[in-house]
Amino acid sequence: MTAFFAIAMRPDILNPAFAEIETLKGVGVSLQKPFARLGIARVKDMAYHLPTGFIRRRAVATADDAATGEQIIIALTATGYRSSPGRGPTRVIAEDSIGNHISLVYFSGNPGWARKLWPLGETRLAAGKLEIWGEAWQIVHPDHVVAPEEADQIADAEPVYPLAEGLGQKRVASLAAQALSLMPPLPEWIEPTLKAKQDWPDWHEALASAHQGMDELPRERLAYDEIFANQLAFALIRQSNRKRKGLALQGDGHLRDALRLPFALTGAQQRTIGEINGDMAQAVPMLRLLQGDVGAGKTLVAVMAMLNAVECGGQAALLAPTEILARQHFDTISRMLSGLPVSIAVLTGRDKGRARDATLMGMADGSIQIIIGTHALFQDAVRYRNLALAVIDEQHKFGVSQRLMLQEKGCATPHLLAMTATPIPRTLTLSHYGEMDVSRLDELPPGRQPIETRVIADERLSEIVDGLGRHIERGGQAYWVCPLVMDSETSDLAAAETRAAQLSERFPGKVSLVHGQMPAERKDAMMADFASGKTSLLVATTVIEVGVDVPNATLMVIEAAERFGLAQLHQLRGRVGRGDQKSVCVLLRGNALSETARARLALMRSSQDGFHIAEEDLRLRGGGELLGTRQSGDGAFRIATPEQVQRLIATATDDARLLMDRDGGLDSERGQAARVALYLFERDYGAKLLRGG
Repeated sequence: MTAFFAIAMRPDILNPAFAEIETLKGVGVSLQKPFARLGIARVKDMAYHLPTGFIRRRAVATADDAATGEQIIIALTATGYRSSPGRGPTRVIAEDSIGNHISLVYFSGNPGWARKLWPLGETRLAAGKLEIWGEAWQIVHPDHVVAPEEADQIADAEPVYPLAEGLGQKRVASLAAQALSLMPPLPEWIEPTLKAKQDWPDWHEALASAHQGMDELPRERLAYDEIFANQLAFALIRQSNRKRKGLALQGDGHLRDALRLPFALTGAQQRTIGEINGDMAQAVPMLRLLQGDVGAGKTLVAVMAMLNAVECGGQAALLAPTEILARQHFDTISRMLSGLPVSIAVLTGRDKGRARDATLMGMADGSIQIIIGTHALFQDAVRYRNLALAVIDEQHKFGVSQRLMLQEKGCATPHLLAMTATPIPRTLTLSHYGEMDVSRLDELPPGRQPIETRVIADERLSEIVDGLGRHIERGGQAYWVCPLVMDSETSDLAAAETRAAQLSERFPGKVSLVHGQMPAERKDAMMADFASGKTSLLVATTVIEVGVDVPNATLMVIEAAERFGLAQLHQLRGRVGRGDQKSVCVLLRGNALSETARARLALMRSSQDGFHIAEEDLRLRGGGELLGTRQSGDGAFRIATPEQVQRLIATATDDARLLMDRDGGLDSERGQAARVALYLFERDYGAKLLRGG
């Protein structure tokens, strides 16, 4: 574990980079909120706040030499002022060298400021966009106004930075320059042959160049640095995991053989169970990701792994992201294991008093063999007698740090199986789960009927409601998912409540409503009513995206479907088609569709292959939110674009493994430089958790 002890503390060389943003000259209390909105808190954040484009200017002698809409630098002489009443704009009337009239327009509401910039009869250089208003030339709010002898203050190319209210381009550019001057020279962490082959500049040169132009090579090098640090962190976790003391588990099969299943395992399930059994038989703790499309049978695979652990005298824990999903897993697995001598319990934040105490005691003394729950499973007060296997469901709802925290609960490091029902493209698997081995359930159980998917304009909403009525009259059940109105849970909630109220008028007593802000008890009651058939229609936000399993529900309506990503649409569609009846998914769309939205909906209509859909989702809209949520606890890539991640991830993964396997790891000269990169890009989370391993 020498390498992990070595990176226990941030290298001193990075202290200037991690200084608070307030250390920059000109940053006071008033700028804290704007910077917070931009995610800028330290000097390094400011240095890595890169321009999204550049203004290119051309010096012209007269307005006749310029094109309308062009960014120009021109000498003008003020001849008069014109102020509007109230807080209207102030116009400075000026002439170029041959008498063309150009207005300089200011909306500041302070005419004195414009007059001070433009004394009558004096020539100034103005930089800005030449426009036509009516039949007259004008420049609105010139970017620069200087005396002719100060011409060098106007650059031919000027960066355009992302801004927040309260920040202007000049101030951000000035602060970025300050931050760059404080960034220390750092040792080179890229493998020399690779750096030379790619013709990448040195790190500090690349960072400075990225603020001066949009050249590809400097930005690509900066993106690679970030991706490499990410992949190196995963390589370190893998290496540390191999050195940890684990439990070799190879049960005799008496519980698994006693499991009576009403169906045969698919070939993919058999293959995956074999891979997991092989991992668990080793003293090296398993770190495996199980990907499975909707309905592929991941839960059964997890149950087989948990029974293997119990057969060996160990305990198994299954962590779910929500209380609804945890209790549903408890019900499903309890039925599956009915008749077997296995003690199973559930633990969530809702459990209180004696019931909770009894569960905690059973976990501590080992009398509870399988425990299912939420984040409560890895709280400090929770103790296990012999946690041998940790299973994490809907892994994308958790981050690297959280999945490692659960592993800390065992006397020896427990095996870890992470599951996701969101098929993930290889690029994102590498960038989010690079420390894990991957199994894929790419085969659906026999007898599953394809889901008919229809795309219908929302102007036919009344027809959809009529069809829903006929469906309910026949004894069917349905979901109605409300649109993502804005990036706000409250607006989603308002949309769901409004639609539920409207549908309740049409179908009194038959509608349940579920949303993320509902108290857990109320949410569970609504779900129970729907699952039992007491209600026929479940109106919901995307809280039902995963885990809800009601075989009698064979109709799904997704409102404003164009506002969802492909992966999310696929998950929602997967709530139906879970029985032997034919199911239908209706995607209600608006009329103002972008080309990307049209492509998404067309693909949903033509394909039910989650892995294919996931790859297309990545291609169409990038990987930022493909998994349905940002990685909890793990920073998303700040510099690297989805396209750069796709292009560079394999190289970065190979380079990280090369450093660990051939080049001496973090103890080598390059390894010490790479240690700096881990901290610079804040990918040291795994190392901190594993120091005591």
